[in-house]
Amino acid sequence: MDGFTTFITVIEEWAWIGWLVLIALFLVIEMLTLDLTFLMLAFGGAVGLLTDLIGFPIWAQVIVAGVAASAFVLFLRPPLLQRLSRDEDPTPSNMDALIDLGGVVLEDVTQASGLVKLSNGDTWTARSFDGAPIPRGHHIAVAEITGATAIVHPVTEEEL
Repeated sequence: MDGFTTFITVIEEWAWIGWLVLIALFLVIEMLTLDLTFLMLAFGGAVGLLTDLIGFPIWAQVIVAGVAASAFVLFLRPPLLQRLSRDEDPTPSNMDALIDLGGVVLEDVTQASGLVKLSNGDTWTARSFDGAPIPRGHHIAVAEITGATAIVHPVTEEEL
């Protein structure tokens, strides 16, 4: 046997260790990214390991693993991502949760200043949405948030 044949024989004999290392590497990267791409590549590596255990030559192992990984990325990953995102909480949060929230005027709201207490208990500096003054005690709703100021418009009690 010449040197090259011996080298290929050693690689084929110990390829299962290479597949295990590759699978472990992909799983560690997946834990850091949480994108499911490297999980699919790890599945492809597992198929490569399986073909090694069956006795395929190294070139066939690489081809089968590559095709399997590609199939997993293209056909398994999208429905998994869709299933994971399906259960997201649709409740608005942060500033989005304040839009259309009702409240009452604590200090007259003008185009330049004012103070309102929102129905969630927060007190905000406020400005009038259309520039018209809103007197103390009137009900309002938040139209938008600009920085730390609520832009509000008057509403009737029934609209709250």
